[in-house]
Amino acid sequence: MNPAATPNEPGQPIAFRARAALLKRMADVVCLPSSRVNAFERSMTADLLVDMLREAEPEDRLKVARRLANLSEIPASLVRLLLRDHVEIAEALLTNCASLTDSDLLDCARSAGLEHRRLIAMRRGVSEVVCEVLIEFGEALVIECLLKNDLAKLSNPCVEAIVASTRGDARTAPTLLRRPELRPAHAFVLFWWADAEARRTILQRFAVSREVLQDATGDIFPMAAAENWQDPLARKALQFIERRQRNRAAIDKSPFDSLEAAVAAAQSGLTRETAEEISYLSGLKPMTGAKIFTDPGGEPLAILCKATGLPKLAVRALWRGLRRPETEADGSLNPNLERVLTTYDMIAVDRAQTVLRYWNWSLSSALTPALLKAIRDGDEDGVDEYSVPQRAAMLALSKEFGR
Repeated sequence: MNPAATPNEPGQPIAFRARAALLKRMADVVCLPSSRVNAFERSMTADLLVDMLREAEPEDRLKVARRLANLSEIPASLVRLLLRDHVEIAEALLTNCASLTDSDLLDCARSAGLEHRRLIAMRRGVSEVVCEVLIEFGEALVIECLLKNDLAKLSNPCVEAIVASTRGDARTAPTLLRRPELRPAHAFVLFWWADAEARRTILQRFAVSREVLQDATGDIFPMAAAENWQDPLARKALQFIERRQRNRAAIDKSPFDSLEAAVAAAQSGLTRETAEEISYLSGLKPMTGAKIFTDPGGEPLAILCKATGLPKLAVRALWRGLRRPETEADGSLNPNLERVLTTYDMIAVDRAQTVLRYWNWSLSSALTPALLKAIRDGDEDGVDEYSVPQRAAMLALSKEFGR
């Protein structure tokens, strides 16, 4: 019998004591401080170690990974091999090794599997560039870990990609809403496919007053008016800031005497033409109005009515015009309508105007391709659930998106 080998159970690999000792010694050399071994010797040893580890048993590779985890500097060839290994082996480094570089982590994220990416997402201080690559895979588990990692750094493109990903899997939405990187522009896009609880959170957190902006720019409105509003950049920004929501100029071109009259006409059935008139009179683009009227949840109807100074009865009128049930079989108020009426009560006029203006602004000019696609795909998926007048409004929205 070979004195360097220990017999194992039948079918099991032979445990070579010399191999185990050699792997340990070479790992020890790699771990020596620079005062004991120069860079070339360390690199040469690492190359030999990598060559052996490729054919070694998993338990041998795990021992080496654990031995190297606390080093402040690990040869790149060793890191690359071990991070691409089975997750049990890579975990020793991904969990305990603080010296891994972004390059190491990016290679692991792209070359390994979901569990490797989950462990990367849980590391302290995950950089923006690593977060962006992790999110590219669209894995809800990894995204959830990133969002729960307070020390992970999420860039604006990261947040936008996560918002878009919630379109198909809303499980991460509640955690996303707690992240400090989330901005109103992100939240008010997420609103369109969020559930009732998330929508309430969005309105409570992001529907802010524009009072400071209005006070700061009050003297600029007369300046712009004196220039006949010829500067499109100033006009667009001031339209977002101004206190008045209704479009007074639209009355002259409308078949209706007022916004109230248009809403009253909609009670008998919201047609595409009436929907467009309500949008114009409310200071909205038809695309924004179509989005509001085709929303399954109905909360945007409450926002529209509150922002434009319409009474709560107008919410019921639009609800009726969309052919949505107002009462249950026992005569009680339909819970969906009740939720929408509660939304009307909870939000102040100025804050409702902020939400409405964000929608009008973002749907026309501020969306990235990823967010625009998420909105568009979602509308297309649900089009069969809409009523006839809703489909008419949906067609207007589709035209604006250039489908």
